[in-house]
Amino acid sequence: MDAGASEESKGQRTRAAILERAVEVACRVGLGGLTVGQLAAEAGLSKSGLYAHVRSKEALQLAVLETAAEQFAAAVVRPALQAPRGEPRVHALVDRWLACGRTFAPGGVLIVKASVELDDQEGAVRDLLEEQHRELVRTIARIVAGGVADGQFRVDVAPDQFAADLYGVMLAYYHAHRLLRDPRAEARARTAVAALLAAARSPHHQGAVRAPDEDAPSRAPHDEE
Repeated sequence: MDAGASEESKGQRTRAAILERAVEVACRVGLGGLTVGQLAAEAGLSKSGLYAHVRSKEALQLAVLETAAEQFAAAVVRPALQAPRGEPRVHALVDRWLACGRTFAPGGVLIVKASVELDDQEGAVRDLLEEQHRELVRTIARIVAGGVADGQFRVDVAPDQFAADLYGVMLAYYHAHRLLRDPRAEARARTAVAALLAAARSPHHQGAVRAPDEDAPSRAPHDEE
């Protein structure tokens, strides 16, 4: 490896570390509260050193959202897509998504938190966040469509509607778990998901019926193949 390539690799690693820290900070203060100066202090860099990696506050916010989305995809979406098609894949997605909220994983938490912060704003940052949410809904719909094609779900199940319903359950879970600190938040979410699956399941397919509390903690607190 030549010196130029080595320097580029080091710069990429530094930028990645900065953005990971930025996601954590944004989870605390919001995207709007995240400043270059604050992040420089958190990362142990000078402002000029940080500006070598992010040129403006908007560029920083966009990069932070991209990093958060990648963290969520790596922890939740891509592993879930390795599960068998249809209902098992829905369960895998939900299990990992619930764990993401339960453990306050920064990427997933920020994507939800920013949706409230930016919902009435305009601009490139909101546009990116909107597309990230829409892509997740599309991914859920593709998972459901795969289950319909395999005969696990009824032919009249609307993948888009199922995806919207499931997404609503997960957003309600985040609200109940984080704001309301409801110790039954995860169990309630699993009950709702079980009802969605029961309503969607083909009468000719006997899926693995799971208890609503399965994998729940003992204490309170992208593409379809």
